[in-house]
Amino acid sequence: MRRILLLTEYDGTRFAGLQRQREGLRTVQGELERVLPQIGALPKAVAAGRTDAGVHALAMPFHVDLEGRIPVAKVPEALNRLLPEDLKVVGAREVAQDLHARKDALWRAYRYRVLVRPYPSPLLRHRALWVRRPLDLLAIREALPLLLGRHNFLGFAKEETREGTRELLEARVEEAEGEGGLEVHFTFKGRSFLRGQVRGMVGTLLEVGLGKRPPESLKAILETGDRRLAGPTAPAHGLYFVEAAYPEEKLSP
Repeated sequence: MRRILLLTEYDGTRFAGLQRQREGLRTVQGELERVLPQIGALPKAVAAGRTDAGVHALAMPFHVDLEGRIPVAKVPEALNRLLPEDLKVVGAREVAQDLHARKDALWRAYRYRVLVRPYPSPLLRHRALWVRRPLDLLAIREALPLLLGRHNFLGFAKEETREGTRELLEARVEEAEGEGGLEVHFTFKGRSFLRGQVRGMVGTLLEVGLGKRPPESLKAILETGDRRLAGPTAPAHGLYFVEAAYPEEKLSP
């Protein structure tokens, strides 16, 4: 039995989220587990995190257990012949038998794409949030450091029942030239995130960038954990799971 770490890329538009759910709902985990036995793997895939319906991923890790003799280098090709067009494996490596994709992750990173131009893009309607007006990036950059460190992030979360303290390791905003024109990218890195936390932070930061609230307003949200003080939750289609990191000693069999 070999433990394999898979990196998956997917378009979340037609998925009801990452985690397996009730019968009839199409999920990333469900699609992957459906085909694993066909390459000699156990029908169980454990992800580094979770993504909601409509959220995308560039390199979401899953650990799986492989019983068959297929070479690891051939695993992506073998799975991709079986997987749907909106979910593919982009990497595979044999790792320590006890590596756990969720519990052993040192950090996870997310990116949120915002298209900034006077008119919407039909090509990016499922890929980036459209904002008509220019954003004040100086004001956003003034607010971002307030999010760093350990705080109660419940004020940005949604449908969350867990304790709200999390540590945010990195928060930045950058301009980028995308296929539809100027984009603004928000990037967040942390060991773990609450449900809806990233989208809640983005929705609030967009209000800062649009002049609807001052940067220092984030302090009260973090101090109180009151969701009513934050901005709206940004739509799912602009969010991407980017990557996760693991201890080096776990990445070798």
